[in-house]
Amino acid sequence: MSEPYDPAAFPPLAVTVDLVLMTVQDGHLAVLLQRRSEDPHKGDWALPGGFVGAAESLDDAAQRILADKAGMTGGWLEQLYSFGDPARDPRMRVVTIAYFALLPEHRLRDALAGRADLTLAPLDALPGLAFDHRSIVDHAAARLRGKLDYAPIAFALLPSRFTLRALQQVHEAILGSPLNKPAFRRRMLDAGWIEGTGEREEGGAFRPAELYRVR
Repeated sequence: MSEPYDPAAFPPLAVTVDLVLMTVQDGHLAVLLQRRSEDPHKGDWALPGGFVGAAESLDDAAQRILADKAGMTGGWLEQLYSFGDPARDPRMRVVTIAYFALLPEHRLRDALAGRADLTLAPLDALPGLAFDHRSIVDHAAARLRGKLDYAPIAFALLPSRFTLRALQQVHEAILGSPLNKPAFRRRMLDAGWIEGTGEREEGGAFRPAELYRVR
């Protein structure tokens, strides 16, 4: 038989959702941040987030916050991890569920339009973040980098037809380090994720590169 509920032993607990919306900007991995308008940490940068309603599922809350805070609808979000350090929020015990998405830069740029409270910040030059949001961003970046070898996630940042050069540039931006060109191309082709289109890119000073697409 379960023990009776004791309010003193189990004080109120709130659940929030925080969104880690990443892209590649100018060759660097970047994340969307929002300046907080209320205490605690008023005026500091943070991940877009909010409390989960009593009758709301986590996924529904994530989509609502995506629309309310980032002005985006229908985006794909992956549940990343839960963060529940008892001291992470000075107001009360708050557990947050972090959601992650890798998005083309233009989608996040559209979210910034007319919004002084939003910014797109490179991970290698992040400002101080509210709560434990730096840890959440670091966790998301590590997860993203770890998935590159076994999941075709980088294609979310590319157009429907792309060159192997562009694909390598995206991988290098996410990893933050250069890759060996022949080895990278061999690995991408051997993975079976892409196929040639028989077309070549237009323009350029050199021989036009072949265009590929996701298989």
